[in-house]
Amino acid sequence: MNAPDRYERFVVPEGTKKVSYERDTKIINAASFTIEREDHTIGNILRMQLHRDENVLFAGYKLPHPLQYKIIVRIHTASQSSPMQAYNQAINDLDKELDHLRNAFEAEMARHSRDY
Repeated sequence: MNAPDRYERFVVPEGTKKVSYERDTKIINAASFTIEREDHTIGNILRMQLHRDENVLFAGYKLPHPLQYKIIVRIHTASQSSPMQAYNQAINDLDKELDHLRNAFEAEMARHSRDY
């Protein structure tokens, strides 16, 4: 069969960076981040987190092709911030939010397991 192996969807090849950064040459404070081996799940979560930042003027993502397992995130920021700062802040905020969600879930699971 011509379908790629399933592991190719999530295993980053040797020598390939997970995230690469490319500054936009036409627009000031704009850049593209290519994130390997990710799809709409991460792209949409990251885009929504970037929209919460008041310094972000534009945030969007695209999948170049269904058989290319990467997303391209474009960020345009106001002059007080840079796309790299906005990206890092969004990742850190998501990390904290997911830690909180995991801790709340584990606490509820522990509470319910005691009851039964």
